[in-house]
Amino acid sequence: MKNIAFIINPISGTQNKRKLPKTIEQLLDKEQWLANIVFTERAGHATELARQYARMGFDAVVAVGGDGTVNEVASGLRDTETALGIIPMGSGNGFARHIGIPLRTQRAIEMLNRSEVIKADYGLAEDHVFVTTCGTGFDALIADRFAQAGTRGFQTYFKKVIQDALTYKSETYRITEGDKLLFEHKAFLLTFANANQWGNDAFIAPKASIQDGKMDICMMSSNALLAAPSLALRLFTKSIDKSLFMDTLRAKDVILYREQVSPFHIDGDPVEMPQTVHIRIVEDGLRVLVEKRF
Repeated sequence: MKNIAFIINPISGTQNKRKLPKTIEQLLDKEQWLANIVFTERAGHATELARQYARMGFDAVVAVGGDGTVNEVASGLRDTETALGIIPMGSGNGFARHIGIPLRTQRAIEMLNRSEVIKADYGLAEDHVFVTTCGTGFDALIADRFAQAGTRGFQTYFKKVIQDALTYKSETYRITEGDKLLFEHKAFLLTFANANQWGNDAFIAPKASIQDGKMDICMMSSNALLAAPSLALRLFTKSIDKSLFMDTLRAKDVILYREQVSPFHIDGDPVEMPQTVHIRIVEDGLRVLVEKRF
C-alpha cells in the first residue's frame, strides 16, 4: 500500500471540482493507493502542502489543476523522493500534455493505477522553479494580461494576443553561457523550454526533452509578425523550429540580460524578475508519475 495525496486547486481552469473527491475515491485502486485529498486555499498553498507530504514520506502527490498548480506542487517536491502526479484541469496543461497524461479526468485518475516513476529535469529562473517554460518578451506580456483577465480559457488568451500583437515593441536581449556569448539581438519573445510546449499543444520547442539535462532556448525574430499566419500554423504542427523567424539554442546554465525590467513568466504565470536573470536546468531533480511502459 502506497500513500498518495491529491492537492486540488478549486479555481484553476473552468471545471467545477466539488464532486472530484468522490470520483477519485471511486476510480483509484484502493489495494494499491491510500489517498489523502485536500483543496488549496490561497496562492502558494499547494507548495506548502506538497512539502509537508514529502516530509511525511508520501510516495506521490498529485497536482489537480493547471500548469500553475503543477508548478506549485513540483516546487514542494523537487529534490525529494516523492513523485509528482497530475490530473490536468487547467487552461493549457502544457506539462501534462508533454508527458502524455490523459486530459479526461477519469482517464487521468485511472492512469495512476498503472503508472511508474521517471526522473525528470526542472528549471530555475533565479529561485523560481519552472517545469514547462519560462520566458520574456511578448508571451510574458500576454501571460500578464491573461492573469489580469476576469475569465480563463483559450479564447481569452487568443483575444489578448490579437489585442497586443500589433503594438508590441521588441527589445534587445543578450544571453551568455559562462564566458561565451550565445545570442545578442532584438527578439519578439524568448522562451526557455524544459518541456516542448506552452500548453494547448502550442509547441514552441518541439524537440525539447525533460530528461536531457538541457533547455531549449527559443528566440522569435522581431520581424515575426510578417509571418504570423505561418508561425501560428507551425506552432501547432510541431514545426516552428524550422521557421526562418525562429532560432533555437540548447544549454544548461545561462545568464539573460535585458534592456530593462519587463514582463517575465514562469509556466505561464507572470512574476517579477530583475533585469539580469540566471536560468538553469536541474537534471533529474524531479520524480514524475507517467503511464507504465510495458
